[in-house]
Amino acid sequence: MDWTTALALFALALPLALIGGAASGLKLGAEALGRELAALMGALFGPTAVLPAVLVGLVVLALAR
Repeated sequence: MDWTTALALFALALPLALIGGAASGLKLGAEALGRELAALMGALFGPTAVLPAVLVGLVVLALAR
């Protein structure tokens, strides 16, 4: 895997993390916080969990070669 592939996968993971975080925020907190705030908080906190895992996965894939 070269750097362009790793960068493309990372760039793909970011919007997917935002969408997944917003959907999870809506499912978990829409009743208590309201739909907009729950989606916004989910979109902010979703990537904080996903992006480090994506980076670790890309490093493992690069070293497994």
